[in-house]
Amino acid sequence: MQRLANKTALVTGGGSGIGQAVCQRLAGEGAHVLIVDLNMDTAQQTVEQIQASGGTASAHSCDIANTQAVKELFSELDEQNPIDILVNSAGIAHIGTIEQCNEDDLDRLYQVNVKGTYNCMSALVPTMKARQRGAIVNLASVASSVGIADRFAYSMTKGAVLTMTYSVAKDYIGDGIRCNCIAPGRVHTPFVDNFLANNYPDNVDEMFDKLSKTQPIGRMGKPDEMAGLVAYLCSDESAFITGCNFPIDGGFVTLNN
Repeated sequence: MQRLANKTALVTGGGSGIGQAVCQRLAGEGAHVLIVDLNMDTAQQTVEQIQASGGTASAHSCDIANTQAVKELFSELDEQNPIDILVNSAGIAHIGTIEQCNEDDLDRLYQVNVKGTYNCMSALVPTMKARQRGAIVNLASVASSVGIADRFAYSMTKGAVLTMTYSVAKDYIGDGIRCNCIAPGRVHTPFVDNFLANNYPDNVDEMFDKLSKTQPIGRMGKPDEMAGLVAYLCSDESAFITGCNFPIDGGFVTLNN
């Protein structure tokens, strides 16, 4: 399908994991993809994969926690190719209770997950409003809707992403801007592999199976599955959808009881 032909999409955190899959899917559906990431090596690899498949993309280095840097880069990119789609995929995690979360941990997660999402939307909403069109998709989490053990700081930030999504959707519904978010459950990304290798080096397979079974469907999600939902929400097929939070979690929120 070419649902996104002639559209330009900016994706943060597009160098790996869900963000990378989103970039590949959007490009495959015809969008020109602007990949924003701190790691230019992985971002450029995503560009090369997209180009090898016949798509178009470019990689751009930016710390999304830096308000001025985001404003300058996004303004420059928007002048070159008016941005129709923003996907806020960049994010970092933290494992621990409030007792295991110090001030530095809290600030670090806030800077990327909350302020970074704010910075990106703040930079593009005015231009989308001026053109009376735009689709924004934020990555929230099941942790923004239900209590999850040992995810104090992470849950705090994803709860903020959820409510920012609602606010932008409400405030700009008359300006042609749609804003939605997806709420993934556990997804098999390099983060999961690294976590298991670092914390359970002697029984990686056993722990992988245990984590997989925390999803009622019996397995972890795949980045491609997340990307498919994002692509739909970015397309005109979802023109009647805004201000929504879409669980994509193998039944975790509603069936895990």
